[in-house]
Amino acid sequence: MPRRLGQHFLIRDSILERLAKAACGAHTPLAVEIGAGRGALTRHLLPRTDELHAIELDASLAAHLREKFKYDQKLHVHEADVLEIDLSQWGPGTIVGNLPYYITSPIIEKFLALDKRFPSAVFLMQWEVAERLLAQPGSRAYGYLTVAVRLQCEVEMIVKAPPSAFSPPPKVDSAAVRLLRKAESSGGATAETLRALLTFVGRCFAHKRKTLRNNLRPFYAHLIDGWPEACLRAEQLTIDQFIELYQRIYTKAEQT
Repeated sequence: MPRRLGQHFLIRDSILERLAKAACGAHTPLAVEIGAGRGALTRHLLPRTDELHAIELDASLAAHLREKFKYDQKLHVHEADVLEIDLSQWGPGTIVGNLPYYITSPIIEKFLALDKRFPSAVFLMQWEVAERLLAQPGSRAYGYLTVAVRLQCEVEMIVKAPPSAFSPPPKVDSAAVRLLRKAESSGGATAETLRALLTFVGRCFAHKRKTLRNNLRPFYAHLIDGWPEACLRAEQLTIDQFIELYQRIYTKAEQT
């Protein structure tokens, strides 16, 4: 089968099985697989679900999947761009996939935008991105993506995958993480408040080496100048501190 679109196909069965188990457990009614490729993960997912929707952009690979699994009525192959297709159209389920490195962040953002009918996702990604999702305050990997995901999800490391687990092998390590959507967003934020909070967090990280005072002053004038956090950088704040600072700034802004 051809390799296109920068794909690195996961071929190690032990890791494939761990991904399927993390995504579906013993059984889940419906699963959506992103980037099904040659069907290696598809084969492990099918016994664990009643209905599997496999999304594959490459026409030849989509045709291969239809032929390979033509006797399994549980599989529905969709030749489509994952960033354009509506993942919610098939109803409640879990999301899983070996993500193309170049669109990992947009796919994560697409999952975050889904509603609570999609409580979890298991994604295999470049280790550098997984490290950012798992990062703790004060570390170099801690940034906007870390906070944006953790405001809405618990993040769990599933397995690390070396280059030798793929064909062809990439030049970097990969890792699978599980995103488990929180019952409610941190701080109990509504969708509208969450968008405003994420805008605020983005401003905090606008220039990562600058202090909060310097990053936020263009937006909030001198509201933050006298606060103890003003001399900190965004990477030093916990999730709860971002929420508290956002609430404090907007409370003060409404009073002025």
